[in-house]
Amino acid sequence: MPSYATLTTPSSYHLLTYGTLLGSNLFQTFMNGPIAYTALPRAQFSTLQQAIFPPYFTLQTVLPIVLALTWPGDSLGSVKLGGNALGRKDAGLAGVMAQSNFWDALVPIAVMFGTSLLNLIVLGPATTKVMRQRKHQETRDGKRYHDPGPKSTEMQRLNSSFNYIHSASSLSNLIGTGAMIFYGFVLAEKI
Repeated sequence: MPSYATLTTPSSYHLLTYGTLLGSNLFQTFMNGPIAYTALPRAQFSTLQQAIFPPYFTLQTVLPIVLALTWPGDSLGSVKLGGNALGRKDAGLAGVMAQSNFWDALVPIAVMFGTSLLNLIVLGPATTKVMRQRKHQETRDGKRYHDPGPKSTEMQRLNSSFNYIHSASSLSNLIGTGAMIFYGFVLAEKI
C-alpha cells in the first residue's frame, strides 16, 4: 500500500508532471491531431485546432516550469522509500541550475519550455492569423484555398506562408518531444 508521505515529496509531483507533459504531448501530436484531421471536414478541423492549441501550448509551457521547481536532485529514488527531498541543496530550481545537472536537467527542461513558449506566443498565433487571412481571401477569390486549379497570387502567398509557419510549429513541437523523451531516460536512470 502506498505511503501518504509521498504526497509531501516534490519527487512525486515531479513524476506526475512529467507523465502529464509527455502523455499530453504524445496524445495531441500522434493521436488527436491526425485522427481529427482524417475524421473531420477541414473547416471543423481548423475550428477544433484553434480551440485546442492555446490551452495545449499553455500546458506544455507551464509544466516544464513545474518540472524545474520540483526537480528532486539525486533523491528521486527515495520516492519508492517514502523519503523527502524538501530542503535539499540539489533539489528544485537551484538543483536544475547546478553545473552537474546542465545536460540532464537544465537543457532538456529549457528546450521543452522554449519550444512550447515559441508555439504559444509566436507560431500558434501566426498560424491562426494566416488561416483567417486565407479565409478572407477565399471570399475574395470565390474558391477555397485547397480547391484544385489555379490560385490567386495572394492565395499562393498565404498558402506558402501557412505551410512555412505550420512546419516551423510542427518542428518546434517535435524538438520539444525529443527533449521530453531524453529527459524520461534521465529520470529512468535516477529511479
